[in-house]
Amino acid sequence: MENTPTIGLFWGSDTGATDGIAEELQNLLGAELKIEAHEVHQVKPEDFAPYDYYILGLSTWYDGELQSDWDQFFEKFCEIDFTGKTVAIFGLGDQEGYAHWFVDGMGIIADQVVKAGGKMIGEWSAETYEYVESKAEVRKGIFYGLAIDEDCQPELTTGRVQEWSEQIIGEFKAAFETVSPA
Repeated sequence: MENTPTIGLFWGSDTGATDGIAEELQNLLGAELKIEAHEVHQVKPEDFAPYDYYILGLSTWYDGELQSDWDQFFEKFCEIDFTGKTVAIFGLGDQEGYAHWFVDGMGIIADQVVKAGGKMIGEWSAETYEYVESKAEVRKGIFYGLAIDEDCQPELTTGRVQEWSEQIIGEFKAAFETVSPA
C-alpha cells in the first residue's frame, strides 16, 4: 500500500444515509487503498486538486434533484478539470417513490465528470432494481456506479456495498498500473 495513490472520497448527506455508506466504503476499502475523506459542504474546488482518483457519493432528492450540499457546490464543481482522473460514484435513491428519477443525482454528477474529461469506473447493473427511468444509466440497464435504495431494499445494501468495493478495488488498481511512475 506504500506506493498506492491516495483516493479522495467526497460525499454529501442530509439524513446520514450517505454518511453511513461512505463510512462503510472507507472501512471496506481501507485495507487495500489509501482514502482521504471529505464532506462536500466543507470543500472548495481546489480540494480536489491533490487527487487523480476519486469516489463521489450523494443521494437524490425529490424529482431528481441533487443532495443539498452537492446542489450548493455544483456550480464550482463544474469548474474542476477531471482530465486524466479516474472516478467511481455511488448514489442513494428511492426506486418506488421516485421511479422516474431514481438516483438521478449520480447521473448528473457523473455526466459532469465525463464532460470535464474524467474516466468513470465502477459501473453497476440495474437488473435488481425496479424504476421507470434514471439519469444515472450510462447505457440501458447499467448505472454509472453503485445504486443504493435504503427505502425499498435496505436488506441488499450491505451485500451491494461489499460487492462494489471488491469491484472498484480491482478497477482502481488497474487504473494505477496504467499510470507510469513519476
